[in-house]
Amino acid sequence: MTLAHAGPANPADAAARPDRPHRLAVVGGGPRATYVIERLSATADRLGERRLEVRVFERTGEFGAGQAHSPAQARTSYLNRIGCQVGFAADETVEGAGPLRPRDERPTLHEWCRRRFAETGHPDFDLRPEDWPRRYVHGLALSDMFRAFADDLRRHPGAEVHLHHAEVVDIEPAGAGLLVVTADGTRHPADEVLLLTGHSYHDPRLSPEGRRLAEAAARGGAAYVPHPYPLNEWLGPDTVGPADVVGCAGMGLTAIDAILHLTEGRGGSFHEEPGRGLVYRASGAEPAAIVAFSGSGLFTFARPDNHKPGDGSGDHPGTFLTRQAVDLLRANRGTPYPTPDRTRPQLDFDRDVLPLVVAEMAHLHYVTLFGPGAALALTQRAMPSYLAFLAGARGEDRLLPALEAAVDGIVRVLQPVLRGEQALYDAQKTVVWPVRDVLLHWVRTVHGPAAQYEVRGCLDRSLPPAPVLRGRDSPYSLDTGLDGNRFDWRAVVRPVGPADSPAAYRSQLLTFMTRDQAWARQGNLRNPHKAATDGVWRDLRSVISYAVDDAGVTAASQRAFLRRHTSLHNRLANGAAPEVMAKITALVEHGLLDVGTGPAARVCHDEPSGRTVVVGPHTGARRALDVLVEARMHPFDPRADVRPLYRNLLERGLVRLWRNHGGDDAGATDFTPGGLDLTPRFHPLRADGGVESRLTVLGAPAEGARSFLLSALRPGADHYVMRDTLVWLDGFWESLARSR
Repeated sequence: MTLAHAGPANPADAAARPDRPHRLAVVGGGPRATYVIERLSATADRLGERRLEVRVFERTGEFGAGQAHSPAQARTSYLNRIGCQVGFAADETVEGAGPLRPRDERPTLHEWCRRRFAETGHPDFDLRPEDWPRRYVHGLALSDMFRAFADDLRRHPGAEVHLHHAEVVDIEPAGAGLLVVTADGTRHPADEVLLLTGHSYHDPRLSPEGRRLAEAAARGGAAYVPHPYPLNEWLGPDTVGPADVVGCAGMGLTAIDAILHLTEGRGGSFHEEPGRGLVYRASGAEPAAIVAFSGSGLFTFARPDNHKPGDGSGDHPGTFLTRQAVDLLRANRGTPYPTPDRTRPQLDFDRDVLPLVVAEMAHLHYVTLFGPGAALALTQRAMPSYLAFLAGARGEDRLLPALEAAVDGIVRVLQPVLRGEQALYDAQKTVVWPVRDVLLHWVRTVHGPAAQYEVRGCLDRSLPPAPVLRGRDSPYSLDTGLDGNRFDWRAVVRPVGPADSPAAYRSQLLTFMTRDQAWARQGNLRNPHKAATDGVWRDLRSVISYAVDDAGVTAASQRAFLRRHTSLHNRLANGAAPEVMAKITALVEHGLLDVGTGPAARVCHDEPSGRTVVVGPHTGARRALDVLVEARMHPFDPRADVRPLYRNLLERGLVRLWRNHGGDDAGATDFTPGGLDLTPRFHPLRADGGVESRLTVLGAPAEGARSFLLSALRPGADHYVMRDTLVWLDGFWESLARSR
């Protein structure tokens, strides 16, 4: 490894030498750098007689992993994706990827873990394909794969790879090239720079919300933690002691990491007890209490057990929510973009796209409940309203009623058969869909395979099935009535009703969390609630992006989408494993984790006591805090970023912010989410409107015009992370060919 060192005394002299190598600087050495080095090394034969110098800069020194996936992070943090769905290299599904590595040189995370378990016997590596790995394990694998790919690239006689444990704070133009400036003032010449900077967070002095929280904490004498990672540093005993009450602003994955670090990470333990399930035993080193709060008052929902093939072949393809439907909506319901340089009409997400999202969820919910035999009846009933909606009719309020009417018809046919009031043969004569198959599927979904076996026996002997099911509870916490388990969008968004006390809200939230975990354990193919969220908000996430991205919706609509629906997506489909959520539930039941503030909680300074308090306006909760932790991932915004790099690039005019123009209507305003303005090849547009082709930006800084960009590489799925990497790689080799 080559550590940071000074560049040539005169970078211009280096640029003038005709025999020097082409100089590529990669800023950010996290997971995307692993994928980039993999593809660069696999295609290195394209160098020919040229020489290549690659310098990778990583602020943490954790090459391949970066801070977010550091192998040194707390063992209490888990990935929210199963091991067989995490990869490190291009595979056969990625069209145009170029030469692929031999299969054993591009393992999935699960396969990597099995190899490491065989070598070490460590239980953290003893995983099945569908298990949820600890996040540090992913970091170990990323680091290992990065080293292997970098060594492979170094084996090419024309390639050099240098690793710099250094933070890049600026990039300066220098003739035809650039100078990469690190925090110690060293300047490294580069012909082009690839920015892969990943996660960051906001400086509270530059963020209105961060400033408000910091000021409220300071006035009340509470310690303020603007970002909890690394957990060992920000949430160590010096910051959070056993007598402290910790306010955790956020209830998503970051908050869950912080909560488990402050409990299980402090020596507490979880145990299964008969009749009680998972219980928490405190060590005494935990804080006195952790008060978790957010706008919704809800933790992310449990990710369902995955029963789909890891290669993506079982992902839900979409019935109503498709790219073709979005195109028709845009043609028939869209409004002109407010500037003359764009011809694509814009949509309003809530008015135009959300009805299809909800209809898709309802349809998949009911197909999962009643089985594929009912799918055609459901689709046909909704199709007239759906087609009219796509054609521009104001019919969004008729999509769900049409599906509900189809369900009513299914129930009317099944109910007499279930009760023994009508023979199966006679019921079948009234409809074209397979009554027996649909009834048996419903029984299995609600009551399980044993009940399905018994009901099948009743039907074979022409006996009424109802007595077999009488008194049975659903092992999956589903309603046992044939007319139950209805899809309810309002309950999806707000599954916990209003409560007038912290205890009442806590009780309702625990009831929901317990039920949600039972749904999750039934899996993403069997449970109707989880199939709907997983199949739409994950499998069809690219269709949602297709509708929203690149100013696909109006400025006002995009603002609302980012405020409401990205957090809803995270809650519905990007939560933690059921095992992790069972721990969070146990902490609430123990009493150490306080969720009584409910929705819309706020932090403020309490004048009478002089303390920093969190207030639950709906439940009446009021808790004084000793430590306030902002446990939320911040969206990318260089204006507020804690790191100086992008602020400096903005000031230099090398980049500019992307803008969704608001239109000419009265009161319409532009929306600037915070992401950079990039070309389709991910080159930034400068302040003067020109293309800065020497820079390429992948990942979080592109969020603005695009959405849902933070993700690990998924194998077997032609994943967008690898596709974006290839956009850069193709341009890289093209530019090298032109410079010969």
